[in-house]
Amino acid sequence: MSGWMYYGSLLLIAMFILSMFRTHNNLLALIALVVGIYIVYSHETGHTATDLRHEIVDKLDKELGN
Repeated sequence: MSGWMYYGSLLLIAMFILSMFRTHNNLLALIALVVGIYIVYSHETGHTATDLRHEIVDKLDKELGN
């Protein structure tokens, strides 16, 4: 993800979280916060949810013998 898209998406999520807190919609604010944390984690480490899914599927295939 290019630099401006990364910071732009974080800014957009932060504005969304702020507006959700102002309207007392805490569940959506929490979900948006988790999405923001995932974006930062995947950008910094390079690990994505797809990589995790592939690792789990490969491990299950080996254990089940398929």
